[in-house]
Amino acid sequence: MPAQTVLISGAGIGGPTLAYWLKAAGFEPTIIEYAPTLRSGGYVVDFWGLGYDIAERMDLLDEINRAGYHIREMRIVNGEGERISGFGTNVFRELTGGRYVTIGRSDLSRLLFEKIKNDTEIVFGDEVIGLQEQPDSVQVKFKHRDQRRFDLVIGADGLHSAVRRVVFGSQDQFEKRLGYIVAAFEVSGYRPRDEEVYVTYCQPGRMLGRVSLSGDRTLFLFVFAKDDVARSDMFDPTAQKALLREVFDDGKWETSRILAEMERTQDLYFDRVGQIEMPSWSRGRVALVGDAAFCVSLMAGQGSALAMMSAYVLAGELAKAQHEIAFASYEKLLRGFVEKKQQGAERFASAFAPKTQLGLLFRNQVIRTAAIPALARLTFGRDIVDTLELPDYQWPHLT
Repeated sequence: MPAQTVLISGAGIGGPTLAYWLKAAGFEPTIIEYAPTLRSGGYVVDFWGLGYDIAERMDLLDEINRAGYHIREMRIVNGEGERISGFGTNVFRELTGGRYVTIGRSDLSRLLFEKIKNDTEIVFGDEVIGLQEQPDSVQVKFKHRDQRRFDLVIGADGLHSAVRRVVFGSQDQFEKRLGYIVAAFEVSGYRPRDEEVYVTYCQPGRMLGRVSLSGDRTLFLFVFAKDDVARSDMFDPTAQKALLREVFDDGKWETSRILAEMERTQDLYFDRVGQIEMPSWSRGRVALVGDAAFCVSLMAGQGSALAMMSAYVLAGELAKAQHEIAFASYEKLLRGFVEKKQQGAERFASAFAPKTQLGLLFRNQVIRTAAIPALARLTFGRDIVDTLELPDYQWPHLT
């Protein structure tokens, strides 16, 4: 009997992870990605927990640690650049048993892609625009290519998932907006550099940070409180930059220099901060993984790890049973765990950019507790330590 075919929408984090484990289970995955190439730039993610465990099972830890950064301090400065709060990151390494690294999201995506590029069909520059389920397959309509038939279709295409929109309906039905916008870009040659330190400057409702990357690059991150942005502006780089200038233009510290650097970038990441809450992660022969199914928000710091975890579990359940049973088991195993992560992310969101001066002062006091190991474990422990135990699956085609 020929192997079951699975179309995966998205070549970010969850998509390549899913393709790897589906291939190990004997399926024939195909990845489609609307971007013309793998993305570069973006932002960095803190990588630990179950995602770290899955990376180890994929024999990727050495590469991830070489590409990643071991940030030693999170430092908050005032308008003159003087340290006013912060903490060392040793407590996070202690809570995770040393299995903790900061890595560019695009670097992690590239490493995962390298694992599957030679034995998985990959199509760039196209997207799913229609799905019609048949008794034994799904007929897929693409924007640019001819229609094709697959046994299953999986959406691993993020917060703005095309597969979710086509099968389940508009994003507005499922998105819970947390009231913030995030933007990021990187440049070369910026000074000063604070190696292995994440430096942030905050005003009420606004946070601007920078972290030094390899190759003399610096990443800048903006977070600011805003309930909504016009849809036309969300995807217009000129409007995005204009909004960032409007919000941050009166800031001190290095704000004016960073805004000047922003004007020269051609690769600005810009998006709402939100979560996805769905009554079901599958319908018929279609399922969702990672942010497409349950985005916990960028504020959680574990979106990439959770995408890898959900992809691993979905592939493992499909290796055991027909899709109807596998999809139900996948959701039963993970829904409670994911909902707790979403709750933690919502609690943490306001800590990035408290909306009042009093909120800033309180946040800084809480952060100071991280310098005391016992208090840090009490404050952060429940959101750092993963209590879910990954199932062990049989992978007959794992090489």
